[in-house]
Amino acid sequence: MAAGNDGTNKPEDDDPFGYLYADGQAAGAQPPQGGGYGYPGPAAASQPGVPRTSYNQVRTVGERQYGHHQQQSYVPPQQQAPYGQPQAQYAAPETYGAPPQNRPAPQQRGGSGRGPNTKGLLIGAVAVVAVVVIGIAAAVISNSGGDKDKDPNAGGGPAPTASSEVSESPSTEPSDDKTPEKLPKQDAATLTLGGQAAAEKTVPGAEGAGGVYVSGFNAPGASVTWKANMPSGGKYRLTVRYAIPAVDANATLTVNGKANSQPLGLKNFVHSSDPNLEKNWQTTWAPVDLQKGENEIKISCEQGNQCNVLLDWLEVTPAPGG
Repeated sequence: MAAGNDGTNKPEDDDPFGYLYADGQAAGAQPPQGGGYGYPGPAAASQPGVPRTSYNQVRTVGERQYGHHQQQSYVPPQQQAPYGQPQAQYAAPETYGAPPQNRPAPQQRGGSGRGPNTKGLLIGAVAVVAVVVIGIAAAVISNSGGDKDKDPNAGGGPAPTASSEVSESPSTEPSDDKTPEKLPKQDAATLTLGGQAAAEKTVPGAEGAGGVYVSGFNAPGASVTWKANMPSGGKYRLTVRYAIPAVDANATLTVNGKANSQPLGLKNFVHSSDPNLEKNWQTTWAPVDLQKGENEIKISCEQGNQCNVLLDWLEVTPAPGG
């Protein structure tokens, strides 16, 4: 059925909603009086407890009002405003009667409108990387160990070179190890001879220079005197090399003017039975107390001594434990 009037029926009979349109109203269409079609009935306002038939009031097209203002005609949205400025809202035409509301500008994030603050993020990332690197370096150093903990014979490492070794400067402090002192030694033939003592070299086996030794020592008054220069004072041994005709002999020993209480023993320590002198060269020793510097050591044939000997050389040697 058409919404218009065909001339045979009333507009309200043709279209029950004809009163909503301008041409229906012109034809005399009226809204129903008993309610319905969106209008509340009479009982809605007079009967308590009876619900309204509609909560939406239906108005004729174009008649809806907002307050006391007449509905404004639809205005198409303008070209989109720049960012941050109010923009036209797309809604039903009936909503354009309300006063326009400014849209709040969107909040900007980041610094100075240039996007997120990447500088702070970059600094944080660099700090994290630095902490990780320091931790790795500390772990490597702690696992590597010191030079003292490494076995120089272990494989896997280069052999030390002369350039990598640290040279130590010589110490000026005295060492605990004592350098052995050079003690004097003298051929008997070079000593001061007294009495009948004389240099001779007829008997082979003497160790003196040129095979020279002292003979004629078998008479009282014969002597040899040695001026021995000592590096330090103390107890020493006087060692004498001599030869005898397989018979024990002795002599008097005097040190710095003081004669020993015991004679110097020139015995047959080799236990030889051959009186040939060249086969009986041997040594003996006697304890002596010497002072630092020059010392006078004298071996002499005195009364009561058996002095049939040949003297080869004299030497000062360290005393045991001295």
